[in-house]
Amino acid sequence: MKFMDDDFLLNSKSAKILYHEYAKNLPLYDFHCHLSPKQIAEDHHYENITDVWISGDHYKWRAMRALGIDEELITGSATDKEKFRAWIQTVPYTMGNPLYHWSHLELKKYFNYDEVIREENWEEMWEQLNEIVQSKSFSARNLIKNSNVNVICTTDDPADSLEYHIQIAEDSSFETKVLPAFRPDKGLGLSDPNFESYVNKLAGSANMDIRNYKDFLKALEKRVRYFHEHGCRVSDHGFEYLPYEEASLEELSVGFEKALKGETISKLEEDQHKTFTMQFLGELYAELEWAMQLHIGPLRNNNTQMYEKAGPDTGFDSINDFELAGPLNRFLDSLNQKNALPRTIIYPLNPTHFEMVASTIGNFQSSEVRGKIQFGSGWWYNDQKEGMLRQMKELANAGLLSLFVGMLTDSRSFLSYTRHDYFRRILCQLIGNWIEEGEIPADYEFVGQMVSDISYNNAKNYFTIKLD
Repeated sequence: MKFMDDDFLLNSKSAKILYHEYAKNLPLYDFHCHLSPKQIAEDHHYENITDVWISGDHYKWRAMRALGIDEELITGSATDKEKFRAWIQTVPYTMGNPLYHWSHLELKKYFNYDEVIREENWEEMWEQLNEIVQSKSFSARNLIKNSNVNVICTTDDPADSLEYHIQIAEDSSFETKVLPAFRPDKGLGLSDPNFESYVNKLAGSANMDIRNYKDFLKALEKRVRYFHEHGCRVSDHGFEYLPYEEASLEELSVGFEKALKGETISKLEEDQHKTFTMQFLGELYAELEWAMQLHIGPLRNNNTQMYEKAGPDTGFDSINDFELAGPLNRFLDSLNQKNALPRTIIYPLNPTHFEMVASTIGNFQSSEVRGKIQFGSGWWYNDQKEGMLRQMKELANAGLLSLFVGMLTDSRSFLSYTRHDYFRRILCQLIGNWIEEGEIPADYEFVGQMVSDISYNNAKNYFTIKLD
């Protein structure tokens, strides 16, 4: 039985016109992902379908656990063939979850497999898909080329040498721009038991000693400028909650030195450190015309037993619940008062924050950049049909959907580029319905341009990355 035709999710004439004529064939601008620059530099080839499609995918792992699949078949020592069968067994039960659509879209796009995924076909699928995976042409770079990706911004620690980004940039045969994104989260966790060792690592990368908080800020600045020299124009920050606690430099220095000695750090001291450090970095980003991305709201590593067994990023994170409006507005305002508020994209994980964030971005817009402060696309638990629709509707209600910079993969998988197509179909269905219901005119030239802008052009114009 075949599944998903060219009009998948497009349920009106207007939606089909918008998608096929204004969105479908545009290139991708992937301004936030977790792809490995090493795999891109080395044009990585995969052992089998499990290696490219299932390994490291905590979305899939959560679904498998819910079905009662043994952990040995998820993150354990089972063979890749056994893990593949366990996932195929799970897929039919994911109806209603975006995994069902994503899985079919990925197989259709990269393997020309358009049958319904069923357990009884698993062995035939294993052979058929592996024949493609193990061909010479199936590689990280070819997956990117075949996905029509113009820009990729990876996620990189300040201490990273960027050797693989340099290697990619020196290879004129690969046209996609692969640029680093500055992710200094490890420098913000003052109470983390590994903080001291991280500071030493940062010091080595910055080629300087870090004896105090001022040295620490200087080292961060050196790394920001090093990243800038190698094409970085985007930062990224992850917060379980966004703090805002002001402190004097003397207070911050005391807390920093306590952390270097391994002494106990209070929540207030850590929040003060995060606040001032983010203000310092925000001013740098504004100076260099970077975009600052704020991913706010996951509650991480909730299952102690599984964290000790499988480690972080293995599917035991969920949505946090906290007060965001005050800290977010105060943080943005503190930079705005200094005329040092950079382009900023805010991604709330808790959907109860959607309306608040949609209203907040309107507080700090500026004539210098259209749509300078952005409400980012539905993220993680919200990057599914209803979450995307809710995010876009809240943005449209409180701001200008037409200036939205659109979708990103936020994934470690080279097959996740189908999420851009998924987003574009949902976008066209939303706006197409507005036409069908008489809420906006059937002016396909104007509305189609809006769809094209959200799908690609707005991102191209928003980020200060030069495309040759």
